[in-house]
Amino acid sequence: MKNKNQFDSRRQFLLKAATAALAAPVLLGQPLKAASASGRLQHACIGVGGMGWGDLNQFKKHANVDIVAICDVDEKNLKRASELLPHARTYTDWREMFKQESDKIDSVNVSVPDHNHFVIAIEAIRRRKHVYCQKPMCHDVAEVRILTLEATKAGVITQLGTQVASTSGDRTGVEILKSGIIGKVKHAYLCSNRPGAVAKYRHVGPRPTEGIENPPSHLHWDNWIGTAPMRPYVPNIYHQAIWRTWQDFGTGWSGDIGCHIFDAVWKGLGMKNPISVVSEVQKSWQESPERRADTWPQGNHITWTFPGNEKTESDKLTVEWFDGEFYPPKEIRALFSETDYPAESAMIIGTEGALLIPHQKMPVLLPEAKFKSYQQPVKPDRNHYHHFVDACLGGEKTESHFAQSGPMTEAVLLGTVAIRVPDQLLVWDAKKLKFPNYPEANKYIQRKYRKGWQ
Repeated sequence: MKNKNQFDSRRQFLLKAATAALAAPVLLGQPLKAASASGRLQHACIGVGGMGWGDLNQFKKHANVDIVAICDVDEKNLKRASELLPHARTYTDWREMFKQESDKIDSVNVSVPDHNHFVIAIEAIRRRKHVYCQKPMCHDVAEVRILTLEATKAGVITQLGTQVASTSGDRTGVEILKSGIIGKVKHAYLCSNRPGAVAKYRHVGPRPTEGIENPPSHLHWDNWIGTAPMRPYVPNIYHQAIWRTWQDFGTGWSGDIGCHIFDAVWKGLGMKNPISVVSEVQKSWQESPERRADTWPQGNHITWTFPGNEKTESDKLTVEWFDGEFYPPKEIRALFSETDYPAESAMIIGTEGALLIPHQKMPVLLPEAKFKSYQQPVKPDRNHYHHFVDACLGGEKTESHFAQSGPMTEAVLLGTVAIRVPDQLLVWDAKKLKFPNYPEANKYIQRKYRKGWQ
């Protein structure tokens, strides 16, 4: 009981610190630290398998980056990365890496499963290191709030791994929304119904009770589990990419892809914390206590209500999310093409027209005939990783710095809370980090960490 009380006290302390900080002014820009005296960035990659492998290669391409340290819990991943970077020092525990490298590195990228984002990123920030972190920024809403405030306080350069935010399509979409060409915004429909995603990333569950093995010698399983509750190793169920299925490790499809689809809409409309959120979920998941306790559903429909502003038609704005078996309404898809509607996209409905922002493609104003003569303010593509590096070396602030992307990530993760209590309208008090109308959901704002990882 003593350990539990200590944890609960620590948990309440963190929540109170996060909420109290809101009473003070928060700089929503990104203060720039002095550029490295050498004009080169000494960088460490944490997580070099899967998405981390792609991240490593992007940083390696920058002419002014030296990747001096690499870390991964899987020695097979580490071996491949070490062959590419033979001079980089190698680690299987990020805690040891920080102890040994703290005075030798300027920045890190955090490319590990969601449940360990916060503990690694907060350690880096408190050591005054610049941080590139894969999306979503954290696993829990409270973690995002704390990380955002700590990063702003430290004045380090940050970038969320919403790479599409730096593409011409999303950047142009932001500018079109800011221009007001579609009039006052009435509604937004976001969706991610990627073909083939169900089999690989949306396992039905529940967790297996057979096929349990000792972790292979190359995989440091305790470090992989990290902050999550310990569970036995089963091949091809958690490590590598399948962890997204499980509530202990991932944030489901909406948590993973939501940050991509939401980004241009959030920036273009200057959105703030939501007022409420409610979800509708896959019926078979909702009716299975075993699945609800362990996995994420294979389909979600989330509805947020946001406060309106000068860009919206009323004092409230409704934003809906659809994935898996849920799709935007037929009449909304028909504004573009009911049969060829982009599987991943955002549709923003205004009083004077609509804007479709397909994922990784250029935006389309609708109806097309009405806007045929409109000259889109096309913004060029830029490398999301290299923009982070340039900012660390004294350049302009990043596209997705935490002060910008933190509040958006909070909103996305509030959707994952709503998924766990489907059909229940949750009224959100952003200052207190609570749902005053439904306290039972507050336990999902911040989870309990495994002993030794608090």
